[in-house]
Amino acid sequence: MKKALLYFQSGGPTAVINTSFYGVIKQALKEEKVGGIYGSIHGIEGILKDELIDLRKEDPETIELLKQTPAAALGTTRYKLSEDIGDIDYQRILNTCQKHNVGYLLVNGGNDSMDTCHKLSLFFAKVGYDCNVIGIPKTIDNDLAFTDHCLGFPSAARYVVQSIQDIALDNLVYSKGKVVIIEVMGRNAGWLTAAAAVISEPHLKPDYIYVPEERFDINEFCERARRVYEEKGSALFVVSEGVEAYLPLENKKRDLFGHVQLGGVSGILAGEIERRYGISTRPIEFSLLQRAGTEYITRVDQEEAIQVSKKAVQAVVSGKTNKMVIIERLEGPTYKVRYCLKELSNIANVEHKLTPELINDMRGNGIKIKEYLLPLIKDTIKLEYKDGRAKYAKLKKYRV
Repeated sequence: MKKALLYFQSGGPTAVINTSFYGVIKQALKEEKVGGIYGSIHGIEGILKDELIDLRKEDPETIELLKQTPAAALGTTRYKLSEDIGDIDYQRILNTCQKHNVGYLLVNGGNDSMDTCHKLSLFFAKVGYDCNVIGIPKTIDNDLAFTDHCLGFPSAARYVVQSIQDIALDNLVYSKGKVVIIEVMGRNAGWLTAAAAVISEPHLKPDYIYVPEERFDINEFCERARRVYEEKGSALFVVSEGVEAYLPLENKKRDLFGHVQLGGVSGILAGEIERRYGISTRPIEFSLLQRAGTEYITRVDQEEAIQVSKKAVQAVVSGKTNKMVIIERLEGPTYKVRYCLKELSNIANVEHKLTPELINDMRGNGIKIKEYLLPLIKDTIKLEYKDGRAKYAKLKKYRV
């Protein structure tokens, strides 16, 4: 009897997480060993609640539109599984998988999602249930270990670079500008913030970039802002949301994984500059836009999302488990990659951060960052529009 393949999305969405979804469906339809092709509503929660949908019943046109649809078409979650695989949640997961004959499971997410993927692999092995589990990397933070970059990061980086450039130009239109503080996503890793270093034109280049890998000093920040503003009549700083960890804020909210809920640090810093010096400021928080920008999907991001998903389906059907697909960049004058598998035990809860060398490069001429990032962001995709707006996929979600 053929086994069913089950896919779910987890953690924060990206502009191409649904492209990964597309790749899973297209490859699963080619696999003779695969029976049902199912999706779980709201990630692991859908498996816990037995809320699965039959993806074979979706229209081909809808499936194609997934390639240009942001957010998470299946719905996502930040639900944390217990460290104790004897917890009742694991039995509920087993019951759902047994009920629907699930033998192949794909988890599309970031660090915490790969932790979930790893736990499920260990659980199935312990109870002797025949179900292979493979991870598909996704995070605009770009902080998953061993992979050259994470799916979703290139498109988010393109949004960040283009938007910073546009804002920088706008801040120069008056004889006296403002201190502009742009807040970019990135909890503990500054990859997305560091993307600003590819801007080399003096009038567009940020005056300073702050990443969470370095300790943040609010006094030094404010003094630098005052100094630059007095010298130039305007200033532009790019700050990772993760620097908030160095601010003495009280009553910080946390999610189920224990992470502080970030956002709004640009407003805090702007308020402090105004309080100290009376200088006019403009805080700008990119927030969800940097991970939901359909217009900024890059060709490499889309193509690799499909290829990584293809590799994941092939791997899980062939008997591989407890691994994640990684992107390995090959040496040479042109950009080429290959797709490999890496043990999840080496990836779950491990963060890939900017090195001191890259931080120095970011503060200098940005040569290394340009070599790394430009191949990922330079080409865009062709979108399908209706009434001047990009068309999105809307699943019918027929329950299994």
